[in-house]
Amino acid sequence: MNEDDSNGTKADDGGLSNWWRRVTQRLAGTGPRTRDDLLELLREAQAAELMDADALGMFEGILETAETQVRDVMVPRAQMVVVDQAWPLERILAVVVESGHSRFPVIGESRDEVVGILLAKDLLKFSGGAPGFGVASFDMRRLTRPAVFVPESKRLNVLLKDFRRGRNHMALVVDEYGGVAGLVTIEDVLEQIVGEIDDEYDEAESAPILKQDERRYLVNALTPIEEFNEYFGTDFPDEEFDTVGGFVLHRFGHMPKRGESVRIDRFNFNVQRADGRRVHQFQVTLAPG
Repeated sequence: MNEDDSNGTKADDGGLSNWWRRVTQRLAGTGPRTRDDLLELLREAQAAELMDADALGMFEGILETAETQVRDVMVPRAQMVVVDQAWPLERILAVVVESGHSRFPVIGESRDEVVGILLAKDLLKFSGGAPGFGVASFDMRRLTRPAVFVPESKRLNVLLKDFRRGRNHMALVVDEYGGVAGLVTIEDVLEQIVGEIDDEYDEAESAPILKQDERRYLVNALTPIEEFNEYFGTDFPDEEFDTVGGFVLHRFGHMPKRGESVRIDRFNFNVQRADGRRVHQFQVTLAPG
């Protein structure tokens, strides 16, 4: 028994020593020359049990932030929860309570006219009946904070630095024509590194299928094909693929980016949220008739 344990330990030490020897040999020269070289070292470290799979995934996510653009992770304009600067306090409080968000873009005439950001915590004094803070004293202009605007093409690693430096948690994303394309939060960036950060409100938002209107639906990529078939009366094959995401990705033939679409039967699948590793959500539009 002791001999077997000793042999096993020697074998493990030998594998670790060999891996460390390769690392020191590479670093003794110029080090990893490319991103792929660095990833190979990290994967060898995980294989040698110097780190677990979660840690490797975070390292990979950190490297991907240098290549991922804001447009790939932002919340699209159509899904933004906003408040109008002309709304009364009661209507604003209703939106805040229903959505569960902590920050809201404040708009003027349209969603392209974002005049600032409203923090839900700034409304607490108006909802709690504090002396001097009632409907009559409510002034949206005094509560609205400056909004930060970033281009769609901005890299996530740069955006994260800007968030930290400016102590911001949300930015409005603008397209090349200056129109608002969506919004991005610091949570959206961190999820590219550590994976999905779910809370009780995310659970409601990540419903498998959410109807927007008579022809448009938001569909979670992890929705089982059987559930999709039952909802829409379709017969997509569920033997080879378990989820809608797997089936649609097969039809794409590559890892799509946000905004890409593919037509399958009478459905148009448009990628709403995606990163370098997987698609999170589709907007499904039914063909007329």
